[in-house]
Amino acid sequence: MQIENARIIITGAARGLGLAMARHLAAAGARIGLIDIDEESLAAAKATLPGNGHCSRVANVANEAQIDQAFDELVTDLDGIDAVVNNAGITRDGLLVKVKDGEIVERLSLDKWQQVMDVNLTGVFLCGRAAAAHMIRTGKGGVIINIASISKAGNFGQSNYSAAKAGVAAMAVTWAKELARYGIRTASVSPGFTRTELVAGMPEKAIERITAQIPANRLGEPEEIAATIRFIIENDYVSGRDFAIDGALRL
Repeated sequence: MQIENARIIITGAARGLGLAMARHLAAAGARIGLIDIDEESLAAAKATLPGNGHCSRVANVANEAQIDQAFDELVTDLDGIDAVVNNAGITRDGLLVKVKDGEIVERLSLDKWQQVMDVNLTGVFLCGRAAAAHMIRTGKGGVIINIASISKAGNFGQSNYSAAKAGVAAMAVTWAKELARYGIRTASVSPGFTRTELVAGMPEKAIERITAQIPANRLGEPEEIAATIRFIIENDYVSGRDFAIDGALRL
């Protein structure tokens, strides 16, 4: 698929990886539909995109009605849909059980578990389903890309996040098998530690500890993740695979 004039919807597009992807693809000539829950940041993000014909909608990816409406409206605004990047996600880290002096003092709350599952797993399901339905109706196929994480292999203090990201990667494989007959390709990308606003805001010593674990000896750049998204969209024989972009960290 050619990037130029492609109509691409990106969730969680107001900042971080989502915004980097939007800018990268827009600079290559794509028209972008941005989805985010933060209305003010979303408007600011849209204004920074190069090119013309971009649009946006405020929506909570975990809300079925909001996502169905957002996709309906964005597909109308873009006059179609060629690709979607399911990027929106949150973290609510915590140990499964926290022990002090031999006593359990805290457990990972069901609320923290469910918040992450709602956004990171159910949200991807809802957006992937909406995208697939529109692509099937148009009969022109398309590409669905889920943003997973190297934490899908399991990461200390992230039972909820790791489980959700493993599910995200598994859904991409499942959808590749189910949707190939309609000309729809799917894949997932598992970034390692990447220089987003969240990571950049960490104490310098914490960043140094993280970097020391990475064989490449540096954090990833958002543009490197965006370049992987472009590769998947452009290569018509890529489907059902996860791409770990992590500087050889491999949790």
